Amino acid sequence: MDISSVGNLMQPATAPVAPVELPAAQREIVQAVKAVNATEMFGQENELMFQMDRQSRRIVVQVVNRKTKEVVSQIPPEYVLRMAEDLQSSKDQ
Repeated sequence: MDISSVGNLMQPATAPVAPVELPAAQREIVQAVKAVNATEMFGQENELMFQMDRQSRRIVVQVVNRKTKEVVSQIPPEYVLRMAEDLQSSKDQ
């Protein structure tokens, strides 16, 4: 008999969510990116962003247009991420 669903009944319907505390190093990176964006180093309409590529699970640095959300520049470029992903998948086979 599966009782895993019974355990869910014991939990409150709306469990309080604690705020996520960023590690110190990550907070420093966030502050540095905010400082760079405040200087408008990439222009008034662009901002620097760090994101995780969902497929390769690698950090990507992007310059993004604030209004259109269009990626103006990216390091590493998309084709390099896909190439690394293809190499990894052929290595795993």
